Amino acid sequence: MYHRVGEARDAQEARYAISAANFAAHMHSAAQAGYRAIGIDAFIEWLQGERSLPEGALLITFDDGFRGVREHALPVLEQLGWPFTVFLVSDQIGGENVWTRGTNPHADTYPLLGADEIRDMQKRGCSFQSHSRSHVRLPTLDDGALLEELRGSRERLSTLLDDDVRYLAYPFGQADERVEAATHSAGYTAAFATQPGFNRPEVNRYRIRRLDVFGTDTAAMLLRKIRLGSNDGSLGNMLGYRLRRVANRLAGTAR
Repeated sequence: MYHRVGEARDAQEARYAISAANFAAHMHSAAQAGYRAIGIDAFIEWLQGERSLPEGALLITFDDGFRGVREHALPVLEQLGWPFTVFLVSDQIGGENVWTRGTNPHADTYPLLGADEIRDMQKRGCSFQSHSRSHVRLPTLDDGALLEELRGSRERLSTLLDDDVRYLAYPFGQADERVEAATHSAGYTAAFATQPGFNRPEVNRYRIRRLDVFGTDTAAMLLRKIRLGSNDGSLGNMLGYRLRRVANRLAGTAR
């Protein structure tokens, strides 16, 4: 899970903004390590037992729909021949990420993809899905507003793309059982959360896990996150994981 691709102005932005050079290093390192990106439909079909996937299959997603994804990420992913998915805030297409000012009135905002840019990227292998209408915290809404936030986004994006929008990424990663039920009622067949971990076929289709990639992550840290299914890509976490595996094997031998 990536967000904005572009330079960060401070340490706070660096959590969710990765430089173009670092993003390219991430993708090329993943390719060299034997990973390959797949499309979101292929991933869901695998979860449903309808197809197999190659070893090292990755699903690459971007939340919010920043213009920097088109400027900096698209050329790298096209070069690799890798599909990817962008989750759009439907009421802010062509605008800026104004929702950040809900928690920080002085926060800088950045341009989001416009309709023509979205349609062009769609032709070039990008899948666009929903990130709600306004990037609101869904559990805070009453039932009517919640359904409108979800259904309205899906309908508007389906019209824009001339294609069915089947998947949602929860804004801020926030969802509860009521939000899951509303997501299903609004016509989505799966939804993506922000909890890390591995996705097995039995995963809740409305709580699909994703790894949070930070702008400060090196390419080596990204590979460790993938291997561990963890948001902690530190060398210490990897060493601890290997020590635990050795200890478990030794314990099994002793028995």
